[in-house]
Amino acid sequence: MSLLKLVGVLLDYPQDELWRHGGELLSAAEDPDLPAPRRAELACFVRDLLAADPLDAQNRWLSTFDRGRSMSLLLFEHIHGESRDRGQAMVDLIEAYRKNGFELAARELPDYLPLLLEYLGHRPQEEARDWLRHVSHIVGLLAARAAERASPYAVLFEILFEYADGRSDLGPLRRRASEEPRDDTPEVMDRVWEEEAVRFGTEAPNDNRHPPACPSARPAAIRKVLP
Repeated sequence: MSLLKLVGVLLDYPQDELWRHGGELLSAAEDPDLPAPRRAELACFVRDLLAADPLDAQNRWLSTFDRGRSMSLLLFEHIHGESRDRGQAMVDLIEAYRKNGFELAARELPDYLPLLLEYLGHRPQEEARDWLRHVSHIVGLLAARAAERASPYAVLFEILFEYADGRSDLGPLRRRASEEPRDDTPEVMDRVWEEEAVRFGTEAPNDNRHPPACPSARPAAIRKVLP
């Protein structure tokens, strides 16, 4: 298993199946291309994840990535927000996947970071680094925000940031993260739902609405369809 695929698997929603492949994950964490300290941190993350109860691990994932937008694993959320450019960027990314023999599973969004890492794990190393350089500012900010929240996921983003840029200076991004207001508190989440509830017309929710499932909560699924 390549390093990028491993990080993608670890960033993805932890399904029960993950615990059946613990040995493979631990083996992949010993990637010789990583500096020894990073290998140790990565192996520690894997061991802690495997030692956790699946329900606890899943709840931790949801509390990290599905509350607020600042930790979203949907990359275009950070680049385009809700602008119309996001749709075209999605189309372009899907086309890039298809050109190299990959098709998305139904309902997957192409900018989901674990999905992109699954794809890049099959591409030449320099190409993968180039892709990640283009989003390294987002990955670095996710690393800084995760560290600010004392999340164990911080090490995964730090590894990706270093893989892309060959450096580990997150100082400016950490300062920015430390000054940002949190968007995952109960007060903020309640306010978001209150704002959603006052929409009218064709966008108005019905009385029996339920919170929509966050796209990032669906596990990454990408498969190679060409030799």
